[in-house]
Amino acid sequence: MSLERLNPAGLSPATGFSHAVTATGGRLVLLAGQTALDSEGKVVGRTLPAQFETALGNLLAALAAAGGAPDELARVTVYTTDVADYRAHAAELGAIWRRSAGRDYPAMAVIGVVRLWDEEALVELDGIAVLP
Repeated sequence: MSLERLNPAGLSPATGFSHAVTATGGRLVLLAGQTALDSEGKVVGRTLPAQFETALGNLLAALAAAGGAPDELARVTVYTTDVADYRAHAAELGAIWRRSAGRDYPAMAVIGVVRLWDEEALVELDGIAVLP
């Protein structure tokens, strides 16, 4: 299995994402949306960065349960209830990503939503991984 991250020179610089990711071979893992729920099903963290860290940890835990690792993520979609707040914390969120998932970024999108399933949730992440 191999993932190749593509960032063509003619596109804007890819900061915190890859423009395209190709996957060859392997097993496809579809990861459900994860918010900042703890093991008791309660949203933890009051700020977007705190919730992002927990949601990312939950996504990576689901990936690990499937036998995967962060560098095998091909696509992640981030849903946030406040895109301006997400942009304001972009540097901090990038640091959380690098600390938790490394320096290889999947193809990503950030989508603003009115609300998430749990009213207290500020962010949700889902993803697709390709495992060997």
